[in-house]
Amino acid sequence: MARNFCAWLEYFETAKAVDEHRLQRLPILWFSKITVPGMTTITPPPSRIYLLRHAKSGWAQPGQHDFDRELDNQGFAEAELVADKAADRNYIPDVVISSTALRCRQTAEAVRRAMDEELELTFVDELYNGSLGIYLALLDAQKANRSVMLIGHNPTMEELLEALIGADAMVAAIPGGYPAAGLAVLDYRGLIAGSSAAWVLTDFITA
Repeated sequence: MARNFCAWLEYFETAKAVDEHRLQRLPILWFSKITVPGMTTITPPPSRIYLLRHAKSGWAQPGQHDFDRELDNQGFAEAELVADKAADRNYIPDVVISSTALRCRQTAEAVRRAMDEELELTFVDELYNGSLGIYLALLDAQKANRSVMLIGHNPTMEELLEALIGADAMVAAIPGGYPAAGLAVLDYRGLIAGSSAAWVLTDFITA
């Protein structure tokens, strides 16, 4: 059952402590090279894609690297709330691929906590500051999975959504830009007359 935002604000301290323990044990993958294909879209499998921008993070402290910025109180609550809403709608990916940045890893852990403790999480260093081509290549490589969730950063998440569903559809869905903790649910429909986009936006969840 979905919880309201205030309830998650009260909950985040306990969840954050769990995150810090679990994130120490999760695998992080670094690829020596990712081949970026010359493409602007992908074809199934996967046939469903979840695009989740990391939740709101605090400003970097003096001497702290951007990579190490963590979710603030509001961001932690937003991540839990969006993940809970997605689980209520049965939006559960086969695999989650996340940036290695701390704010993304914490967002990914909120997803697993809400959806399935056994959900496979894979952390890929190249998603941090990665280009649109890198994001597309990682999605296109998931041929063994029917659905995949990508957790990453703007502006690349917004560029990726536009590449898959088209600029007009994206602006109609998120006229103010891709929000923190925003979750786009995309399904493959193939090319149809009058449209250059093979993917359709099925749902967009925010906190």
